[in-house]
Amino acid sequence: MRVAHVTPAFHPAQAYGGPTESAYQLSRSLAHEGCEVRVLTTDADGLDRVLDLDTTREIELSPGLRAHYCHRLYKHAASPDLLRALHPLVRWSEVVQLNAVYNFTTIPTLLAAKALDRPVVWSARGALQRWKGVRNPAAKSAWEAVCRLAAPPRLVLHCTSDQERAESACRFPRAEAVVIPNGVPLPDALAERRPADHLRLLYLGRLHPIKGVDLLIQACAALQKSALPFSLIIAGEGEPGYTAMLRALIGEHALGDRVKLVGAVKGEAKARLFAEADLLIAPSHSENFGIVIAEALAHALPVIAGRGTPWSGLEARGAGLWVDNDPASLQHAITRARAMPLGEMGQRGRAWMAQDFSWERVAKDMIGVYTRVIGRAV
Repeated sequence: MRVAHVTPAFHPAQAYGGPTESAYQLSRSLAHEGCEVRVLTTDADGLDRVLDLDTTREIELSPGLRAHYCHRLYKHAASPDLLRALHPLVRWSEVVQLNAVYNFTTIPTLLAAKALDRPVVWSARGALQRWKGVRNPAAKSAWEAVCRLAAPPRLVLHCTSDQERAESACRFPRAEAVVIPNGVPLPDALAERRPADHLRLLYLGRLHPIKGVDLLIQACAALQKSALPFSLIIAGEGEPGYTAMLRALIGEHALGDRVKLVGAVKGEAKARLFAEADLLIAPSHSENFGIVIAEALAHALPVIAGRGTPWSGLEARGAGLWVDNDPASLQHAITRARAMPLGEMGQRGRAWMAQDFSWERVAKDMIGVYTRVIGRAV
C-alpha cells in the first residue's frame, strides 16, 4: 500500500513535541507492516530553527520509509518547494495521511487529494478541540469552512480518543471519524526507582496556557503550607511570556527551593526524569491524547491527570488519578497519592501500555482504515 504522509514537521524535529513524534512513529510502524511510506514535510524545527539536512532529495529513514524535507522560508512551514512536490506525491499514492489543521500544508493537500481523487485520513492531533482559552476562534472557524470546501469526498478524521472525537467530529460532519490511539514505545529495561524522603513530582511537556502548569504551581503553594514534603520538576519549553509568568508565580509563592524549571529534556535525560520521580502530573485543560502520560506509564510511573485529558482509565486500571485541574483538587490528589502504593500502580500502568498501546497494533488498525477508505465508492 502506497501512503503519502504530509506534515509540516517531522523527525528529527523536536520543537513541536508529541504530534511530531507520533507522526514519525506511525510512519515507521506502517513501513514495518509492509506499507511504502513517503513523507513530504519541511525542515522546520520551531519558529526560529531548521534542521541541518539535505532538502534536495528524499532521504531513506528506514526500510519502506522515505522523507523529503522541503526548505521552509517563513515561520509557519511555508514552503514553495513543498507545493511543487505535492501533486506528484499525491498522484503516486493510494491514500494520503494528513497531519495538522491550521497550517500552510493543510488546504493545498486537501485540494490535491480532491483533484486527484485520493482519500485522506486526517490526524487533527487535538487541533479541532476547543477550550475556554482558545485563541482566534473566529479565524479558526473560517479556516475550517474553507477546509470543508477543499476536502475530497473520501475523508476520514483520525482521533486519538473518544473525547477528541466527541469534541472534533462536529466540525466535519460529512467525514467518518475513527478513534485510534497513539502508541507508546515500551522500554526494555527500567532504571531502579530509589525511594526518597519526599514526594517527587514531575511535569513534562510544552509550556503553554492550555497545559495548566500555573494551576499546578498554585497547588504546590497550598502543599507547602501542609506537612507534606515534596519537590516539583517542570521540564519543557514554550511561549516566553507564559514561561516568564510561571517563574514569577514560583517567586511569588516562595517556591524556589521546591519547584524547578529545567527546560527541554530529551532522550536519556528524559528517561532519568521518569526514573527519579514518584508521580507525573498532567493538569491540562484539554488534550486529544497526552503522549507524555502514556510515556510515563510505560516507564512504570503513576500519573495524576486533569479531566481535560482523555485518561479516565487511570483510575479504572489502578495506575493513577483523574481529577479536576483546579489547584485545590490537584493538591488533594497529590496528598491522597502520597499514601497509595505508587510502585504497584506504576507496574499496572506499564502492563496496560504493553497490552493496549503498542505501535504495531496502532499501525494495523490504521491500515484497516486505509483499506476501507481506498475501497469506498465516491
